[in-house]
Parts: sequence; structure tokens; C-alpha cells
Amino acid sequence: MTQFDVQAAASRRRHWRQWKDRATTATITAGGVSVLVAILLIFFYLLYEILPLFESARVEADGDYRIAVDDRPLYLALEEQAEVALRLGEQGSVLFFDARSGAPIQRTQLDTGKVPISSFSLESEASRLMALGLEDGRVLLAQHNYRLSYHDGQRQIRPSIDYPRGTSGVSLAQAPLSSVAVRDGDRALTMIGISAGKLVGKRWRKEENFLTGEVTLQPVALSLPTLDITADRVLVGPVQRWLYVLSNGGEYRLIDLQSGAVADRGRLFEHDTLNQVRFLLGGISLMAASDRGAITQFFVVRDSDRPSGHRLQTVRHFQSQNSELAQLLTEHRRKGFLAIGRDGQVDIFHSTAQRRLLSRQLAPKNVISAAIAPRADALLVETSGGQLYRYKLHNEHPEISWSVLWDKIWYESYPEPDYIWQSSASNNDFEPKYSFAPLAFGTLKAAFYAMLLAAPLAICGAIYTAYFMSSPLRRKVKPIIELMEALPTVILGFLAGLWLAPFIEKNLPSVFSVFLVMPMAILLTAWGWSRLPLTFRQRIPDGIHPVLLVPVVLAVVVGCVMLSAPMEQAFFNGDMRAWLTNDLGVDFDQRNALVVGVAMGFAVIPTIFSIAEDAIFSVPKHLSYGSLALGATTWQSLVGVVLPTASPGIFSALMIGMGRAVGETMIVLMATGNTPIMDANIFEGMRTLSANIAVEIGETEVDSTHFRVLFLAAFVLFMFTFCVNTVAEVVRQRLRQRYGNL
Repeated sequence: MTQFDVQAAASRRRHWRQWKDRATTATITAGGVSVLVAILLIFFYLLYEILPLFESARVEADGDYRIAVDDRPLYLALEEQAEVALRLGEQGSVLFFDARSGAPIQRTQLDTGKVPISSFSLESEASRLMALGLEDGRVLLAQHNYRLSYHDGQRQIRPSIDYPRGTSGVSLAQAPLSSVAVRDGDRALTMIGISAGKLVGKRWRKEENFLTGEVTLQPVALSLPTLDITADRVLVGPVQRWLYVLSNGGEYRLIDLQSGAVADRGRLFEHDTLNQVRFLLGGISLMAASDRGAITQFFVVRDSDRPSGHRLQTVRHFQSQNSELAQLLTEHRRKGFLAIGRDGQVDIFHSTAQRRLLSRQLAPKNVISAAIAPRADALLVETSGGQLYRYKLHNEHPEISWSVLWDKIWYESYPEPDYIWQSSASNNDFEPKYSFAPLAFGTLKAAFYAMLLAAPLAICGAIYTAYFMSSPLRRKVKPIIELMEALPTVILGFLAGLWLAPFIEKNLPSVFSVFLVMPMAILLTAWGWSRLPLTFRQRIPDGIHPVLLVPVVLAVVVGCVMLSAPMEQAFFNGDMRAWLTNDLGVDFDQRNALVVGVAMGFAVIPTIFSIAEDAIFSVPKHLSYGSLALGATTWQSLVGVVLPTASPGIFSALMIGMGRAVGETMIVLMATGNTPIMDANIFEGMRTLSANIAVEIGETEVDSTHFRVLFLAAFVLFMFTFCVNTVAEVVRQRLRQRYGNL
């Protein structure tokens, strides 16, 4: 081969290497960029799903028309599809009309016997049961219903007025009823009114014939107190226990219908007078609006300091832009409400989120009545002269605010404000509770107990394996520990939930005795080893001494388990769990943070160990050799030279291990009990953000508030991991700059 051929072959090899280097560089760069792009896409997709949660409400005009009426409205309503509207006039006239065009569908007259209507109330939007107080002291119950049918593929809605208790009505008094309230439940029917300034009422117990299904009403004695205020309005709570008596001046009396006594008294407003009052969804919260536009939420809470044991609690305050309200509307399926002024100003609020979602001036003036659709997607406003205006509402996710997600919220039927996650329940009146605080706390709690177990064991194991252990033993130990990481976490969660949790509960004394006895046993073994003859100790090669501790560890564990029952009998009267609960006041749950710490610590140890061991083993040998040559001991060389040099890698190992613990799903899902509570007790369970997403994402309705809140939880977890990794990288770089010149 000539010199030219050799040079040509060398040139081809150089070009081939350069091409491979460029291809490898391009591939690695493309892979890295792809990872960054994927992370950014995840970030923006999460934002795309959660941004609608924080949008404000919108109102769009959807037409106006005039209907032929000759009396003022008592009540205006829309059916489910917002296609048919009901208008009840003060003379008892009922008009069903097309809510989109105003075309009349059906006209009728309530069967009041030509007796004028003196008062009106609605039991609830869901039941559509109307109570009409008459001038002769009777109460007439009427209900507007809508029947769907399909003809030639077209949906038809047939409205009707029904009389659940007959057309004759129920006599409550001999004088006109200035106010009336009704509650029709599964077990009882209660009617209470105000006549000549006095409370009058009746209650019936419902008895069902199990053979025929027929329900009969049996009168029940109802005791009502004598009032010391001018009674102008009366409302009955949903369980028919609480009676709210209000005066236009703002005074109230809360009456317990079980005992017939006044449970609480006071004023709704400090200086203002009462304008409007309505129940929120479920009938627990009372929304009262003053003559100055102030709106306050109240509900009954327990109070052991009062003789009655209850009081009417002021919960939240809202301020409407309307000085004179024409209508206070409450949503049919959410805890939202609308304040509509006579001048057309509309304010949309959500009570629990304490948000003003919209404040806008509408076109109509001289508003006298309004109605909101059951789905809260349409609004109907009536002005004087029978002129009606229809609006489209866009208000998809009013329940979410910063306070709902992270602050204590005073929910209905709770004794005080608290952090609560409860996304679903069995009844329609339930209010979802979306506090991230217990989930974030549970995430940090699980990670803390896992790192408390994993970090010392993994770091100390990495130090000994990389610096002290002999190379032949290290080549066996390191792969075995790293293989632990390949064990599926679902298997660890399964074992933790079904085997480890019952084992720890049964052997609590042994668990704590292991933590106490194991260090002493190892130190005692080391002291005994140092007392053995030097000739015997020299027979054991350097670096494999930890093998001698394996029998000691096994003996301590087996011995503590065998002595668990005797220790429990001797020190805890045979039941350590009962001793913790009764004597120390510490609640014990079988699936708790201790189980999670052991199981998740076992999963995190390989990650921390592998990275930390590589960092320590990669410290140049000449550094430790130089330290030893200058007279330092092996321990001094480790502490003063090796560990500072490897500290960036050790810190990275801890942060990656913590990220693994924070994002772990299956172990905490199967071994914690999934109770979203905020309790640092090691014997109590928790629910983490990742486990909560895994549990609930499959049961949510797509694009619902719950669905988007779960995506928000994923975003919080993403940002938490991002912040931890960013801080870890900053600290790692500073450690590298500080100790990189050793």
C-alpha cells in the first residue's frame, strides 16, 4: 500500500469520525431539546386546562319582547332547558310562555276561590313548590311542573300547575297571612305564617302504607312562642327544625321548633334595614340583603355557651353595587347568587369562594322581577309594563378562588373554619370542598417520613460502600441495591397495605424497640470486635466487616418481634394502641405515615444510594491519598476532603430522592388510607396530591370544575418539583464552585 493510500484511508476515517461526532451531537441535542419541549408542552397544557377556573362571569343580551299581562309579578321562573318561562301574577294569574320569543303557551288561574293573595313563598327552586297565603287565612300549595315528550324527533315541553295537597288549601288563621313558609319533607310537612303579628302554623307527620304506597298526614302538635318583635317575614329550614322570624327593621329570632323556644336573637345588620332574604341551595345558609346593598350570609352553628346550644352565625359579607335591590336570586345547583337592582345593575357572587364574578349595568330600567335558569346559563328580567329581557350567562367555574384552595373556609354545618377536601357526596345539595392544604400537607408529610428513614441509611450506606468497602464486595452490593429500584411500586404498596400495616399494628412495641436496640446492638458489636485478639481480627479481610453485622441485625429484629407480646403486656396493659389513644390522646390508624415511611423509604433508598455512591466513589483518589500522606486519619480524610468534594452529587441525590418521594403515587395510594387531614401524627394517614389525582381523575366529568381542579393539583405538583429542582441545581452549582478546587 502506498503512502497516498494510507493518507487517504486515514482521511476517510477522520471524516467518518467527524460525521459520527456530528451525528451524535445532533442526536443528543435533539433529544435534549425534545425533552425540554415536552416539559413545556406539559406545562402549557396544564395551563390550558386550569385557566378557565379563574375566568370571570359574562352576560350577553339574547333578545327582548313584551307579554300581555295586567298585574304585577309575584314570581318568575325558567324551566330546565330555559325554553319555557312561568309568570305568576299577584292576582293569581299564571302564564307559561316561550322564554325565547314571549309567545304564550298556556294561561290559567290559580284555584284560590277568588280570595286575594296576601303573601307568597317558594319552598326551594328544586321542588318548585309554591305557598300562597290568602286573605282568609288559608295556605294554597301549588307546583309548576314540566313534562317532556318527543314528537317526530322534536322535543316538546308541556307545562302544568299541580296542587299536591288539593285545591281547598289549609286553614292556618282567621285573618290574612302577611307572610307564609312551607317545608315538605319525606317525613313531615310544616306550614307557618304570620297573621296579625302572631305566629301561626301546623305540622303533619307523613305515614306511608307499605302495601299501597299511599301517604297520609297525621297532625302533630307544634309549639310556637310569643314574639317580642314585629314579625314581617318567616322562613323554615330544610329539616323543619329551625324557624327564622325577621322584621323589616333587621331584627331576627331563631326558634327551635323541637322545643318551641327562642334559640337566638339579635340583628342581621348593625344599622341597615332588611330588603331581601333568601335561602341558598340546600336551605342551610340564609342570604339577607340590606337597604344599602350589603349582603350577609348566615347559618346556624353549635355553641355550647348558650342554653339552646346553637346560634345564628354571621359567616361572610358581600357588597352589591345596587343601593335598592329588585331581586336576590340564588342559583339552583350551586352556592351562587345574583343581586339585581331596580336600575338594571347586576352583581354575580359565589358565597363560599367569596368572589364577585361580575358587576355590570344591564339595559332594562325599573326592574320588578327576574329569574335564573336551573343550569345558571340564562337570565330573564322583567320591567314595568310586561317588558322582558333575556340574557345568556357564562359562569362555568365560580367555586374556585385563592381562599377556597389555600385558606380555612367556614362550610355549612361545620363548627368552625377548616381546611377540607371533599369533592363529592351522595346528595344534590352538597357543596364541593377543594382545599389543597390537606393534600399539600399530606404530600410533604409522606415525603418527610420517607426521607427521614431513607436519607440516613442511603447516605451512610453510600459512604461506606464507596470509601471503606472492599472492591469485590462493592461489586456485589451496589448492583443488588440498585436492583431494588426496579421493583414496581405497586408491589411495594400492595405489601405495605396488606402485610406491613397489619404487622406493625400487631407488633408496635417491637417496631419501636428495633429503633432503640439496633444502634446499641451495632455499637456493642463494634466494641466487642475491638476487644478480640488482633490475630483473630486480622483474619477478616479489610472492607468486608459489614457482613459480620448481618447476623446481628437479623437477631435484633427477630428478638424484638418475639418479645413484642411480653413487652406489650408488661408496659402497656396488653394493648399499646389503646394506651396511645387513651393515655396519650394519640389517634392510631392502621394505614399511617409510619407504614408509608417504611415502604416509601425502601423505594427511595436505591435512588439516593446509587447517585451518592457514584459521587463519592468518583472523588479522585489522589485527594484522599494526599490527605493520608499529610497525616490525616481515614475518617478525617473522609470528612475534610472526600465528602466536601462529593457534596454536589450527594445533595443532588437527596433532592432527586425527595422528588421521587413527593411524586410517588401507588405506595401512598395503597398504604395511607387516603384521608385528607392535616395532622403531623405519625400514626395518622394522609392523602397526597398525586394519590388524589389517581383516585379521582377517572370519576370526574370532563371539563367540570372537579376535572380542572385535579389538573390544577397536577400543576401545583409540577411547580413544586420544578422549584425544588431549581433550588437543588443552584445549591449544587455553589457547592461545586466552593469545593471544586480541592
